Amino acid sequence: MQKLFEYNWQVRDDWFSWCETVPEEELLKKRVGGVGSILYTLFHIVDVEYSWICGLQGKPEPEEPPFESYASLSKVRKLSRQYHGEVESFIKSWTDNMENTQLTEVDSNGKTFSFRYGEVMRHVIAHEIHHVGQLSVWAREIGWKPITANLIDRGLFT
Repeated sequence: MQKLFEYNWQVRDDWFSWCETVPEEELLKKRVGGVGSILYTLFHIVDVEYSWICGLQGKPEPEEPPFESYASLSKVRKLSRQYHGEVESFIKSWTDNMENTQLTEVDSNGKTFSFRYGEVMRHVIAHEIHHVGQLSVWAREIGWKPITANLIDRGLFT
């Protein structure tokens, strides 16, 4: 599982680098589908990963920071780096014994949900991959070559 998180982090960093070459107005432009814009999608990926991992660590779920405070590539990238250390240390401490531990959450309507830790971890991985697919579609729509999502040749399994 750790390797798939590492894969997501590599692809995310590639997208951040890709964004450096794209005009800011394209990064902030509202897009059809997804959660909005290219930059907001990257912000959303970072926030969701961090929120779920906080939950698995038994920490209170942090409030989503207002995107308006992070509406630049440098600020979203900085937020990603800020959260990364904490997320990575949890991922590296993962053991098979944690797989079926239960995470119980109560939503804003008072409804209780329970999830297995392993299920949450896989959800976080799939969530980012899903949004990276959206970024790829939007990149093509604006005439730019998207980042490769290829898992092979990233040096993860050497």
